[in-house]
Amino acid sequence: MTRENVDTVWPCADDEEDFDFVARDEEALGPGVRALCASLGVTGAASRYPTGSLPVYAVGDLVLKLFPPVHVDELPVEAGVLAAVHGRLPVPTPAVHATGSFERWGYVLMDRMPGVPLSSVWPGLAAPERDALADQLGAAIAALHALAVPEIDEWWPADWAEFVGDQASGCAGRQRALGLGPAWVAQIPSFLAEVPLGAETPVLLHTEILDEHLLVADGRLTGLIDFEPAMRGAAEYDFVGPAVFLANGDGRFYGRMLRAYGIEPDRELRRRLMAWTLLHYYSNLGAYLKRLPAPAEPTFESLAERWFATA
Repeated sequence: MTRENVDTVWPCADDEEDFDFVARDEEALGPGVRALCASLGVTGAASRYPTGSLPVYAVGDLVLKLFPPVHVDELPVEAGVLAAVHGRLPVPTPAVHATGSFERWGYVLMDRMPGVPLSSVWPGLAAPERDALADQLGAAIAALHALAVPEIDEWWPADWAEFVGDQASGCAGRQRALGLGPAWVAQIPSFLAEVPLGAETPVLLHTEILDEHLLVADGRLTGLIDFEPAMRGAAEYDFVGPAVFLANGDGRFYGRMLRAYGIEPDRELRRRLMAWTLLHYYSNLGAYLKRLPAPAEPTFESLAERWFATA
C-alpha cells in the first residue's frame, strides 16, 4: 500500500487495496461527503446508491459522484463526456453542475435523473413494452455514436487498435484466471483469430449500456447514466452490454434494438459480437455462462447464435 501524510477528511484511498478497504464504509466516507456538500452549498441528507464501483450519493435533486485518488484520473472522462452528450441524445443524460477536487478526492455534481433503474422493472415488462424500450435504446445508441468524440486529454486507451491487440493476446489467460473452464479457454485463440473485426473509425462509446445504467418511467427511458468508463472505439463494442446484461437471450428485444440503431443483424455480426464480448475490458465469460441461456453446443459459434440471437 502507498500512503501519504495528508491531513484530510477522507480515508486513505491511494491504491486499490486502500480503496477496497473503505469503499463501503460510510462511517469513514461520511465526514468527507458532508464537508464536500457544505463547500458546494448543497443541502440535504446524502443517500448512498447501493450499486456502482465508485461512491455515488443522491442529495435532493442532485447526484454527487466521488473519485478517490486511485481513480481520480477517470474524472475528466466522466465530466467531459457528460458535457458533450447533454441535450444531444433522445434519452436524457445528467447536466453537470460542478466538478473538481476536494482534498485530493475528485467529484462530479450532476442532475438526479427521474425514473427507476430498468433492472427493477425489466422482468415484469410485457413484449410490447420491451419493444418500445428497444426502439428508444437503439436510437439513443445511434445518436451517441454519431456525436463528435470530445477532446479529452486523459482518454484511455490512447490507441484503440493497441488496446484490442492487448485484449486479444491476454484474453485466454484472463478468462482462465477468472475461473473459465479449460475446454472454453482452449477455444479462445482460434475463435478470435477467425473473426475479422475490421478497423472502424472510432466513435464515442458508453461501454456499459446495461439495465442498471438505464432509468425508466411510464414506459420511456428517462436517463442514461455512468459515463466514467467511456472510451473511443469500435461501435459494436457498445452492443455487448445490452446483450449480456439486458436482453439475456431475448432475441426479439435485441434484434429490434439493433434495427432501431440501423443494423440488420446476421451471422457475421453475431460472431463479431461474441468476439467483442471476449475482448471487453470487464469480460467474465465464466460468470456469463452461469446467468445467460445455455448454447446448443459448447462452442463460441453456438454461444454467438444463442446470446446474440435476433428475431
